[in-house]
Amino acid sequence: MQAYYGARAEEYERIYHREDAEYQQELALLSDIIKRQVDGRRVLEIACGTGYWSQIAAEAATQLVGVDIRPEVLHIAESKPWPKGNATFIEGDAYELPEIGGEFDYGLANFWFSHIPRNRIDSFLQGFHERLGSGAQVFIADNVYVPGRGGELITLEDSEDTYKRRELADGSKHEILKNYFSYDELTDIFKPISQHLRIFVGGSFWYVCYTVK
Repeated sequence: MQAYYGARAEEYERIYHREDAEYQQELALLSDIIKRQVDGRRVLEIACGTGYWSQIAAEAATQLVGVDIRPEVLHIAESKPWPKGNATFIEGDAYELPEIGGEFDYGLANFWFSHIPRNRIDSFLQGFHERLGSGAQVFIADNVYVPGRGGELITLEDSEDTYKRRELADGSKHEILKNYFSYDELTDIFKPISQHLRIFVGGSFWYVCYTVK
C-alpha cells in the first residue's frame, strides 16, 4: 500500500474534485468543522499525504505537524504555499508516534483509518491518544462505501479486512487495504475511549470528533 500511495502522489488530489453535489457538500462540511475546531491549536496530522487537509487546518491552527511515511507525498505538501509559516512535515510511521517531537492538543487523521488493519485499530488509537494526551481533541474522517466508486471491493475468506482493486493513470494495478465502517461499528470503537463523541455518517464520508479521555 505504501508503494501505491507513493506512485499515486501526483494524482491523489483529483479525488476531491469529483463533480457530485452531495460529495462536495459533505467535503465542505468536513473542512468547516476542522477549521473551526483547530483554531489556536497545535495539530498533529497523521498520514497527511499531499497536504490537502493540512492547508485547511493550517489556516486556523497555531502549529501543524504533518506525518507521512511516503517521501513522494511529503515533497508535494512541502512545495505548497504556507502563508503563516506554521506547517512542518516529517517522514514517520503512524504506528511509531513517540518518535515525533512536539506538544499537541489536536489530532487529525483523514482518510487513513480505512487503511488500518482491523486488528491494529486499538493499538493505533492507543498510541495516537498517548501522543496527544488527555483532553486533546481528535477529528478522524474517511469514506463511506459507495458501490462502483473507488475501484472494485474485494473480500477474502480468511481476512476480516476488505480491499480495493485500483488502477492509476500510468496503467499500473494495485490492491490496497480499504475497510468501511457502519455507525454502530464506529460507536463500538470510539465510545469506550473518548468523551463528547460525535459521529456523522453521510452519503460519501463519515467522521468522528471527540475529546481524548
